[in-house]
Amino acid sequence: MLQKKSRNGWLGKLVRAGFIVTFLLFISSLFYTIYLKWMPPVTTFLMVKRGLVPSTDYGTVQKSVLCKWRAYDDISSQAKVAVIAEEDQSFATHHGFDIDAIEQAFKHNEKGRHIRGGSTISQQVAKNVFLWNGRSWIRKGLEAYFTILIEAIWGKKRILQMYLNVAEMGNGIFGVEAASEKYFRKDASQISKKEAAMLASILPNPILYNAMHPSDYILRKQGRVERAMDKIGGARYLDDL
Repeated sequence: MLQKKSRNGWLGKLVRAGFIVTFLLFISSLFYTIYLKWMPPVTTFLMVKRGLVPSTDYGTVQKSVLCKWRAYDDISSQAKVAVIAEEDQSFATHHGFDIDAIEQAFKHNEKGRHIRGGSTISQQVAKNVFLWNGRSWIRKGLEAYFTILIEAIWGKKRILQMYLNVAEMGNGIFGVEAASEKYFRKDASQISKKEAAMLASILPNPILYNAMHPSDYILRKQGRVERAMDKIGGARYLDDL
């Protein structure tokens, strides 16, 4: 009887400890999300990774990554429309998840073709800012949690601003400002429709695709992105955010 009570006592302590840890993690994630509503992130997992792994371009260890934070109004409307047209045309109307896109991606992937993602810009921001790359159910669950959190706390404009500041647009190049300076020698507020479409075209794999030396595939994709920008209404789309 005493041994049974002892086991129950330890079980109760473990449950309470688990509850406390879960509560503390929830509170810390909530406060960090609120902090990020106004402030840029300290860093991201991918930025840390790019700063530590050997560079295939130079054969040396990268000591830093290139990332320059810009306010929402300091980013070209063309850049905002381009990433929406390419990555998430339902961005203004969904609440973090595009069910139709997820279903289409699932059906496509069932056929054993090249894996297609169904993530919205909100989901990508949740992953890029708070989490690591991977396909585990734990990470996907956390991604859904943070997606709901940023949709509720940040709003669409902040999510889009965050995306354009932390998205990788080249090996160790993060954000539209750093990419604009690197590829076009100009400020992010000044990039043209064609340049914005080029940046959006390399987003799925900015290590493989190069905005300075685009392949025929990327050039064709750039044209498709430009047409998609017109189709969703251009800069007028941003009025609904």
